[in-house]
Amino acid sequence: MTMMDELARIADDARARLAEAPTVDALDEVVRTTLGKKGSLKGLKRELGRLDPDERKSVGQAVNDVIDELQAAADDRRHDLERAERTERLQADRLDLTEVMAGSRAGHLHLVTQAIMELEDVFVGLGFTVAEGPEVETDHYNFGALNFPEGHPARDMYDTLYVDFGEPGHTLLRTHTSPVQVRVMETTEPPIYSVMPGRTFRQDTADATHLPVFHQIEGLVIDRGITLTDLAGTIDRFTKAYFGGAFSSRLRPSYFPFTEPSAEFDIIRPDGSFLELGGCGMVHPNVLRNCGIDPEEFSGFAFGFGIERLAVTKAGVDDLRELITNDVRFLRQF
Repeated sequence: MTMMDELARIADDARARLAEAPTVDALDEVVRTTLGKKGSLKGLKRELGRLDPDERKSVGQAVNDVIDELQAAADDRRHDLERAERTERLQADRLDLTEVMAGSRAGHLHLVTQAIMELEDVFVGLGFTVAEGPEVETDHYNFGALNFPEGHPARDMYDTLYVDFGEPGHTLLRTHTSPVQVRVMETTEPPIYSVMPGRTFRQDTADATHLPVFHQIEGLVIDRGITLTDLAGTIDRFTKAYFGGAFSSRLRPSYFPFTEPSAEFDIIRPDGSFLELGGCGMVHPNVLRNCGIDPEEFSGFAFGFGIERLAVTKAGVDDLRELITNDVRFLRQF
């Protein structure tokens, strides 16, 4: 058998073994016995010295070509095997956190979750992005940056639950999702068009219209030339998109430390009755300054309302406590 015949035999055997290697370890073994320092091709190269110069050159070139070919084949096979092993590991570690599974009787989305998803869809359709933040906050983000001075009586409106962490009165369960607005303004250059859904906490007694743990969605717009007219138009567009074209909205003067001017907004039902939904207003210049935004260049508005109250109103439920009793007979209706 000539050296070229031996080379062809080694190459054919290596190609087959590389293609059939079932694991990365098996592939490494093929590479070691074929391309390694003590592999068959290295051994063949050591035999080149006994050939005449012309044959040595041609055989040597052929050996190098086979080495390059097999090394490329080994690299490709390694990529495929590593990808397959990674996929297998990910599948083994996969947790199915889906709340709704097609064809399954495992349950369905809670009424509040349905409301959150629907609200997000509405606002995304209006050009907003969705932002989230931590539920355990500092006094700075929950109050200070939002123009609540120390000892300000407006702080008493929020029935705050403080956490035993750090300095007394420094850490708390957020009373609204407004801290997310602060975090967005601190980290995002205007223009900003964003909504912030999330869970909030207050030291309150559950009754037909109040819960100690509830959800809010707040909206924030910061841009050049934003006026109160933009706020009123956005609230009305939302009202019609969520409730239907027969509904409209109105603003009533109010007060919040973080907006000036401030307003409450009501939904006007087709029958002419009103539903108080939430608060809104133009972002206070002090809040913009606290977040590193120049109020001489930018202006904006903010709004917020409780999701539970909106959900039960739309669903025709008259007691918020129904949402947290976990009565299957109630939940199955929605």
